[in-house]
Amino acid sequence: MTSSIDTRALMQYIDDAWDRSVVPTLCDYIRIPNKSVNFDPQWAEHGHMDRAAQLLRKWCEENALPGTKIELMQLPNRTPLLFIEVAGTLDQHDTVLMYGHMDKQPEFTGWLEGLDPWTPVLRDGRLYGRGGADDGYAVFGSLLALRALAQQKIPYARCVILIEAGEESGSPDLPAYIDALADRIGEPSLVVCLDAECSNYDQFWCTTSLRGNLIGTLRVQVLREGVHSGMASGIAASSFRIARQLLARVEDAATGRILVDALNGPVPADRQKQAHAAAQALGDEVFRKLPFVDGMKPMSNDPAELLLNSTWRPTLSVTGVDGIPPVSSAGNVLRPMTALVLSFRLPPGVDPQHAAESVKRTLESDPPYGAQVSFEVESSMGGWNAPATEPWLEAAIQSASKHFFGRDAMYMGTGGSIPFMGMLSEKFPRTQFLVTGVLGPHSNAHGPNEFLDIATGKRVTACVSWVVAEHGRRTAS
Repeated sequence: MTSSIDTRALMQYIDDAWDRSVVPTLCDYIRIPNKSVNFDPQWAEHGHMDRAAQLLRKWCEENALPGTKIELMQLPNRTPLLFIEVAGTLDQHDTVLMYGHMDKQPEFTGWLEGLDPWTPVLRDGRLYGRGGADDGYAVFGSLLALRALAQQKIPYARCVILIEAGEESGSPDLPAYIDALADRIGEPSLVVCLDAECSNYDQFWCTTSLRGNLIGTLRVQVLREGVHSGMASGIAASSFRIARQLLARVEDAATGRILVDALNGPVPADRQKQAHAAAQALGDEVFRKLPFVDGMKPMSNDPAELLLNSTWRPTLSVTGVDGIPPVSSAGNVLRPMTALVLSFRLPPGVDPQHAAESVKRTLESDPPYGAQVSFEVESSMGGWNAPATEPWLEAAIQSASKHFFGRDAMYMGTGGSIPFMGMLSEKFPRTQFLVTGVLGPHSNAHGPNEFLDIATGKRVTACVSWVVAEHGRRTAS
């Protein structure tokens, strides 16, 4: 059935719609500082999330297909959720579930001159600003993919689009919405998620696994107040040195290897094979995509090992610190306390609760010098490993990539987390997944200078159209 798609006309339709409607609306979206709830506890009072949700709802209503139902929901004491039901053109009772999120990461520092997190800037085919690529484009790409099929009268199954407002905070409200909407969602046979990475802008990239995330604060207290370092050092141990000792219990400082058994797990053979294929396609771009300072080298010379490190193996990043004054105001004081925010990435299959308990026990037991040590877990979520891809979906993905990118599709794990994927896999174990996105080299989601590569956004939209059409053909046969 997809052989009847006029690919040139499809691409032209998507091209025009992005330029005429999607990009201008994304500019308006970027201007709204709707930070996720973890970064703006007063989000409800500030009203930014509501403004963003209303903006997306309005665009969807203006671009709705016949029979579409659009509802901006808000359960008590929850962030909002945009719920869209698009009536399919096939009689069979089947559902495609499409997912994205509207909440954003905070500003961060280091934006280049002329760029700002809340000011959209179009430059060399890229739209700069917070949230355009992660993940504001998702609702536009999802609905536009269906409109492009309808424009050519290509059949497709019923589609449900979910756009949540808490993904960047671990999706705390999403389970409640999934339960509340269970009857209206049904049991999808295909899930399309547009919140993932692409390792280059030349191919269609499909995510096959996601790491989990364990976040907590390690706090080391040695004194009730700061004292003169000349008087106290050598008598009282530095809280920072004790923190270093504790970190050495969980991480090998020389290699980055995580030493807690509960955080380690095997890498399946098929995922190793995919990592090696991706490494062959990407070569040095695996590490050159990062903004290394002059002279800095990656942790390995083998691109495949780097991919496995960043997509399957556990890692530790210290993402925040307290108790340490800035350099400009640092006095000769032995500080009373050091607090570090620890972010562990967990391999798919690792039990996040067991991992959290093991890290807490390892850090808190037998504290050096009897210091007051605590590790308070903020969140712990598991990773995700996609079920085996059915032949029809693999064929659809490959043909889509060849039609709209001119090259084979690639499969690879991703180092970040999308809590929704794990929830759905548990709830719908027979469901197939297409997890893709536009977060390519230097796009820098969560950091400074985040951008959306517009040409890639258009091609990904076209690929989703193709896959949904193939799903419809399979459903009808």
